[in-house]
Amino acid sequence: MIRSIVLGLLIAATIASCVVNRLMGPRLTGTCEGACDHYISCKAGKVDKVQCRNECPGVFADRDSLMAFESLSCPNAIEYVDGKSTKAASTKPR
Repeated sequence: MIRSIVLGLLIAATIASCVVNRLMGPRLTGTCEGACDHYISCKAGKVDKVQCRNECPGVFADRDSLMAFESLSCPNAIEYVDGKSTKAASTKPR
């Protein structure tokens, strides 16, 4: 009986924390480390973190701009850093 109650409370707490995280959005740090972590998570780890941290202070002027970057969706964050991907012109096969 007590085991069931404890298990139920644990499940309820887990669900509640997921809901709060979903409603609150990402944690914004306003730091280069946070901005790089966001970018790296969006690029699935295919980024040199040292290079990101070295270049970050030259790109972002203050805490507010860093927080704005951290709040971008992944596609927008990647486009901000990498630029818009160009697509080669193609013709439709006839």
